[in-house]
Amino acid sequence: MLKIIFGAVLTALLGTALAATAQTAVPAEPHLQAAQTESDRANALFDEIFDRKVARDPVYQTYLGLKTNYGKWSDLSEAGQAANLAHRQADLKLLQDIDTEQLKAETLVSYNLLEQKLLEEIEDYKWRHHNYPVNQMFGEHARIPAFLINQHTISNVSEAEAYISRLNGVNQRLQQVIDQLTIREKEGVIAPSFVLPHVLRDSSNLLVGAPFDGGEPSTLMIDFSSKVAKLDIPALEKARLNEEARLALLNSFQPGYQGLISYLESLQSKTTADAGVWKLPAGEDYYNIRLNRVTTTDFSAEKIHQIGLTEVARIRDEMRVIQAEVGFEGSLGDFMTFMRTDSQFYFANNDEGREQYLQQANVVLAEIDERLDELFLVRPQASLDVKRVEEFRERSAGKAFYQHPAADGSRPGRYYANLYDMSMMPKYQLEALAYHEGLPGHHMQIAIKQELTGLPKFRRFGGVTAYSEGWGLYSELLPKEIGMYQDPYSDFGRLTMELWRAVRLVVDTGMHSKKWTREESIEFYTSNTPNPRIDAVKMVERHAVMPGQATAYKIGMLKILENRSKAQLALGDDFDIREFHDAVLKNGAVPMNLLEAQVDQYIAEKKSSTLEDKA
Repeated sequence: MLKIIFGAVLTALLGTALAATAQTAVPAEPHLQAAQTESDRANALFDEIFDRKVARDPVYQTYLGLKTNYGKWSDLSEAGQAANLAHRQADLKLLQDIDTEQLKAETLVSYNLLEQKLLEEIEDYKWRHHNYPVNQMFGEHARIPAFLINQHTISNVSEAEAYISRLNGVNQRLQQVIDQLTIREKEGVIAPSFVLPHVLRDSSNLLVGAPFDGGEPSTLMIDFSSKVAKLDIPALEKARLNEEARLALLNSFQPGYQGLISYLESLQSKTTADAGVWKLPAGEDYYNIRLNRVTTTDFSAEKIHQIGLTEVARIRDEMRVIQAEVGFEGSLGDFMTFMRTDSQFYFANNDEGREQYLQQANVVLAEIDERLDELFLVRPQASLDVKRVEEFRERSAGKAFYQHPAADGSRPGRYYANLYDMSMMPKYQLEALAYHEGLPGHHMQIAIKQELTGLPKFRRFGGVTAYSEGWGLYSELLPKEIGMYQDPYSDFGRLTMELWRAVRLVVDTGMHSKKWTREESIEFYTSNTPNPRIDAVKMVERHAVMPGQATAYKIGMLKILENRSKAQLALGDDFDIREFHDAVLKNGAVPMNLLEAQVDQYIAEKKSSTLEDKA
């Protein structure tokens, strides 16, 4: 279970907040100078540990916008994982040499966060095979092309050659994936039968087109050649680079994917339809750990299940209010069917309709951008792009997702909308989806986090699922409170998305703890939400390969709202929503118990400030 490590920190934080009002010009005493020195030492170590981790991971370096080791991949082997474990154990030993009694309150928070992170990573090493390395949601088969297309920029010949070097490393990288799949096969950890066909299809799609056959250029060939075409270099140099890329695709990329496809085809016969992780060795223990890690609470599977049922009932009641407002007669189920099937709620399923969707998403984001000062004291500096999910992965990818900007500002934040089938992207959900992925949602929170000064790197670039996804879902509600969602159907769309996240609590725990079948799980979605069956199928298949992850959204949102209500009750007329959001965002992504500490600190500081003003 989650270690409750912040008890002493709460006192320290509150003490710091109250002491801030009683500062004097008295010179620092020797023990305070020592505390400053130890805090400096600790903060330097935090960044050293982060930098060493980055230095071992060429892929992460590129995600951060760094171009060191630009032609390399990370090591996925067992030996590589064992080496990483040894590094984390060594990092923990160095960290625990710090004298925590001499640390300032904020540094102590960072210390405890990093210690908890290292302890969990070390503890979770034993569960490293309890996942499916390739599946319809993520995996190297999809990550390789997406990474090269979206992350590996080419601004000179050296960076083009690094791209070619990575193409030449694909065969070895995918062999490491096959080795990991083989280990899991021997341990009885095999993805459900409905997962591998997605991976096989997506992998095969990457081998379509030149130079693999006589068709149009393939996905990666188009990407490379288009990037090289923009370079200001002689035509002969461009031709050389394109030829080397072509050979790398034929000699490494193609055999790598063919090997993966061949292995997965043989593995398919050994799969079953069982979707829950209860089927894995020590599956119940593993699922409890996943819930703990994802929600950063000690909530049991049963408690999360019951919260989900309660939220489903509440949200459906709010939907009935909107149904009455628009004058629709019939049951809520009838109204949901109408919303799901009436053509007025959908863009055309063609390129024109897709472009209209993207344009409208940009309009929604521009409108909320003009209102952000009513809600926030700080804005992100990084820009935000809205993009369509690339065609090679759109059939398997989720509905929408966000990609953080490069740390150096060279790449914007990106909101990806999956427009493969426009019947899955109704107009009435467009507004809430844009708020969640863009502003004031993921882009606001993650870009601000990366741009914070005074925090260790691991806090600026790390993540906590319940915090970030809870913020995303909270950000769907927040615009309504300042008058957005003027169209009642869009407000209904907001509720459908919140309902979807509430149902996730029920189904995730149902599948992995109560042994619900895939069909039982799909049925719960289709009977309680207006989404089409294909949405339910994709979500249930997501639950299967990402156990516990989907519980983060609603649990995180509820915790944020719980803390907001506490602050409003404590401060009354002195409550300022902008200050509350600053208290939530100013320390980056944190576990739910530390979020509560931050809000307590905000309340104490605000009360103290108010007393001073009245004195």
